[in-house]
Amino acid sequence: MIDVDEVIERLSKLSYEEALAYWIKSEREEAEFYRQLAERAKNLGLPESLVETFKRLSKDSEKHAKELTRLFRESYSKEPESDIPPIEVLSVLEEFERADQLEEVLKAAMDSELIAMNAYRTLAERVKDPKLRELYLKLSEVERTHYEALKREYEKLGD
Repeated sequence: MIDVDEVIERLSKLSYEEALAYWIKSEREEAEFYRQLAERAKNLGLPESLVETFKRLSKDSEKHAKELTRLFRESYSKEPESDIPPIEVLSVLEEFERADQLEEVLKAAMDSELIAMNAYRTLAERVKDPKLRELYLKLSEVERTHYEALKREYEKLGD
């Protein structure tokens, strides 16, 4: 499991360029995470709405990564690189082998999104650079929308 406090500490020391590179890496990994969740959910015969939610989250993250990469290349004339692990990607795929594990997987994904949202909000409060503050607030909002989408699917399980 990722040490969130350690990641927050590392992120709080980044420049805008480094934070942007981190965000791009995070979005790429999150896109892959949700793509794999969609595939696994489909293979397990889970509800189509859940498969579509995972696909949409994957596509959203992929779209963000592409847009941010374009911005990064235009601004810095190089490829983005970051060695900081993304807060929001959890290793739950290996444990998602049966349909009856769906509730546990959704809870873990929701928790991950909440942790990321709160971590980015904390970073926005800590950093002095207004540009960085805005970046972290945007990240927090992206994670909030992901959490809400997952929460809607989780609530459908109870129906």
